[in-house]
Amino acid sequence: MKKTIINSTLLLVVLVALVSFVFGRKYQQQGYIVEHEKDIAKEQPSPHNGAGMSTAYSFFSKAPGLKLTFRKRVLHKGSAIGYHPQAEDEIYYIASGTGIMKMNNDSFAVKAGDGILTRPGNSHGLQQTGDEDLVVIINYLAK
Repeated sequence: MKKTIINSTLLLVVLVALVSFVFGRKYQQQGYIVEHEKDIAKEQPSPHNGAGMSTAYSFFSKAPGLKLTFRKRVLHKGSAIGYHPQAEDEIYYIASGTGIMKMNNDSFAVKAGDGILTRPGNSHGLQQTGDEDLVVIINYLAK
């Protein structure tokens, strides 16, 4: 009986370690999680009915109790995040590339190094321009 419990426990520990390794996620007792973008990348249509395809990286989406959303979105040539209303504060940080941000009745160019805060009650969308992908870091409170 004791040997069966020890073998079962050992098997469980090995399986958890294997799953953590395969998915590239380390849930540490030290209070941190490390994720690598290559392990979470998803090709998908651009959000909010935007044009074209994009690559989404939803970091820490499975972290228990996390109250933040932290995403990297790559808008490929001709892609866009569709124009949509904003219900909570949302921050876009342009990591690379260029685009046109539509904010309510205004449109303006954005480029690497720009940060945009959209407040609740406003609407916005983002169109990739130029020859390189538009890479955006997006952060807001989780629902």
